[in-house]
Amino acid sequence: MERENERPASKPSTTTAEASSRREFLADGGRAVAGSLLAGVGLSRAYAGENNTIRIALVGCGGRGSGAVANALSSKTGPTKLFAMADVFEDRIARSHKSLSGQFAGQVDVPPERRFIGFDAYRKAIDCLRPGDVMIQATHSAFRPTHLKYAVGQGVNAFIEKSFAPDPGGTKEILRLGEEAKRKNLKISCGLMCRHSASRQAMIRKIREGALGDITLIRAYRMDPGSRLGPFKGGESELLWQLRRPYFFLWTSSAWFIEMMIHQVDECCWIKDAWPISAEGLGGREPRSTDCSQNVHTYAIEYTFPDGTKAFVNSRNQRNCRNEFATWVHGTKCAGQFSGNVHAPTVHTYKDQRCVKNNVAWRPPNERMSPYQVEWDVLLTAIRENRPHNEIERAAYTNLASIMGRAAIHMGTRLTWDQMLASDFKFCADVNFTKNSPAPVQADAEGRYPVPIPGQWTEI
Repeated sequence: MERENERPASKPSTTTAEASSRREFLADGGRAVAGSLLAGVGLSRAYAGENNTIRIALVGCGGRGSGAVANALSSKTGPTKLFAMADVFEDRIARSHKSLSGQFAGQVDVPPERRFIGFDAYRKAIDCLRPGDVMIQATHSAFRPTHLKYAVGQGVNAFIEKSFAPDPGGTKEILRLGEEAKRKNLKISCGLMCRHSASRQAMIRKIREGALGDITLIRAYRMDPGSRLGPFKGGESELLWQLRRPYFFLWTSSAWFIEMMIHQVDECCWIKDAWPISAEGLGGREPRSTDCSQNVHTYAIEYTFPDGTKAFVNSRNQRNCRNEFATWVHGTKCAGQFSGNVHAPTVHTYKDQRCVKNNVAWRPPNERMSPYQVEWDVLLTAIRENRPHNEIERAAYTNLASIMGRAAIHMGTRLTWDQMLASDFKFCADVNFTKNSPAPVQADAEGRYPVPIPGQWTEI
């Protein structure tokens, strides 16, 4: 199941898609992670730690970051230890430390002097690491380029969560840092875990072998009630208030659409083995909405790939409507399902174009291990055996494709891949905040924030 950030501040209606993720479950003291398929692999001594232990610094201690630590500490590829923690909010560090200490008592070594609070805390946590250790960057995507730049400069490997930047300018910074990391032989893993799903990998092999014929159409959906934001009432730091509610602001963490749909966009690009050349579509807010956030509530994006085929990515966040969470692929021979509810490995092909249960032709074997664990085992093994491992380019391009679709809806226009590559647009030019910094986007007198209006809005 998907690892999401901490629950939005305004409580949505409960749906299956919003159930606790595996990572949240682990962070809350749930069942132990399954044993790694890589257990028992002979490891070289390429990693030079005095006892072969890889130290972890967690930057961003919400549910997503804590879940990533749980996977790192559960790996059977060799010893790991949580060694430093950083967050803007003290309560998040305290909650994460308590939970992880309860599950991994012998692997959590973070005394108070290595728990850092504030906007500069990431530097202090990374400085606790040695070359060969790993920073987990699980704060909001606005901070991803800044924190990764420091880690790469310090010669530290990294695991960076999705999404990867809220805008084209930040995404291009991530791409440049990926190239610098390659030159330094650093290992970078990115949180698009579906790429590590054995079932999806088996389906990709089927597609590449031509079992579905030529791929002519992909359909991806994530439709659920979503969530709404109440007004900012003042009386506190507006910046910190927004950081507690990242899903509702474009500058913080790309807002709702990309946070929720980047995996589906990535699946479309993976299936086509290409990046889209253009995007356009339609979207809008629900009538008479009292939502004070910047979110648009419906997106219907049409991506065009270099061979002219289409992928349709659809998101709707409204109550009392039909929900769906799946990715479907259609070829000239037959159709298939590529992904299921909350990223479940619901993978199969059909006998023809009828996507119904009694028409299944092929299914892969059941997955033996969660892709969340696999991605960590791959990263840690690459570090120990000094194998090349850098997922930034494909993650950044998926991020850019996601932004292209979002921006096309927000701006009411057709956007091209070349336009995205040429854009240096940023929502926020500088994220080196202090606790007294003003918020990059300000509420109006009613506590509402600016919403994209097609024909009047710019974000590339």
